[in-house]
Amino acid sequence: QVQLVESGGGLVQAGDSLRLSCTASGRTFSSYAMGWFRQAPGKEREFVARILRSGGSTYYVDSVKGRFTISRNNAKNTVYLQMNSLKPEDTAIYYCAATQRLGPGTSRSGYDYWGQGTQVTVSS
Repeated sequence: QVQLVESGGGLVQAGDSLRLSCTASGRTFSSYAMGWFRQAPGKEREFVARILRSGGSTYYVDSVKGRFTISRNNAKNTVYLQMNSLKPEDTAIYYCAATQRLGPGTSRSGYDYWGQGTQVTVSS
């Protein structure tokens, strides 16, 4: 099992940047593909980005391409989400997730472990 703890959320203005972090417990972090999801009030939790075990392959939802970057440091058991040029529509609770299963990693059902979430609020 792995436990995930997100941090780095906050209240920012449109155009600002934030970096979210997600630190995992355990010694097998490098064996997990990691994803970021978000859930806005009244909406379904949606996929944002994912990174494979080695960090060599990343994938993003269209709405964040060019603005968000997912990365990982396996030595620190941490995955990051750098968010630039934030927009009010990016406001949501952001969750990180982990899986050892193979797959595209773009669906909630593909992940087995979830963090508690961190709030990101972008004001206009």
